[in-house]
Amino acid sequence: MMEEERIIMGALLSALSHPRLSDLTHSILSATHHQCHRLSSIVSSPSLFSLTLHHLHSLTLPDKTLLIARHLLVSLHHLTRYVYPSPSQASTGMNQRDLDAALLLLLLCEVQQHNPETLREPVKRWQGVLSEVLCNRMLSISGVGVGVIPFVEMVTRSLRFVGGMGCCCCGGEKEGTYEVAASREAVIALPSVEVEVREGQVVVEKCVICREEMKQGREVCELPCGHLFHWICILPWLTKRSTCPCCRFQLPTDDVFCEIQRLWSSLLLNHSLSHGVGSSS
Repeated sequence: MMEEERIIMGALLSALSHPRLSDLTHSILSATHHQCHRLSSIVSSPSLFSLTLHHLHSLTLPDKTLLIARHLLVSLHHLTRYVYPSPSQASTGMNQRDLDAALLLLLLCEVQQHNPETLREPVKRWQGVLSEVLCNRMLSISGVGVGVIPFVEMVTRSLRFVGGMGCCCCGGEKEGTYEVAASREAVIALPSVEVEVREGQVVVEKCVICREEMKQGREVCELPCGHLFHWICILPWLTKRSTCPCCRFQLPTDDVFCEIQRLWSSLLLNHSLSHGVGSSS
């Protein structure tokens, strides 16, 4: 098992209760079967296969990378919504044409990795080769208990593909990481809370952006990390950055690569925390 696969599996197992893990397993199995069914339709139809392959040939390498990244983001959201439920995740839908192209490209990458000589055959023979690969795959995911593994393998293949193109999306602090605005949906979902006094002390003495004191009874913005800010201060901040000014907590964005990095980093963090607990016990 690859390191990325161990991280994903470890994060899921450590964070999910048995009922939620069961829900995730069934959800992944359904998604995996749907993708296999769609791929089967593509490789069994000469016209659909030709159209999808032509669409792939028309894309530049950066376009192909973005295609895989968008599909990867959908898959990561599928995984992490069970671990980190959030009402303000950015939209990750794909139209059918792009989804078909992404699925076929991932399948071709898989065949290229394990049987590169088969893709040296004439293109007209690729359908037979890919059909055989799909048959073997469907036999391996016929049981509910093993449905998670092919899905995780697909996620890690996508991570390696996108990471191999030099994109900053494969976890942790990396040189070249860039800041983008928080998504509109995430900002709209932020709650407004009233500054309180407890035992004579204001809960938050100052807004770290403007450095002015927060007055009792004033409505302020609360980020998911728990830090409070004046609305007039945090809104301009979030139009340029998606991170908390205090702790660098990341809010969802509309940037595909930043979203992948955010979700992958959350899995890395969960895996590291669970590994630390296991080591100390």
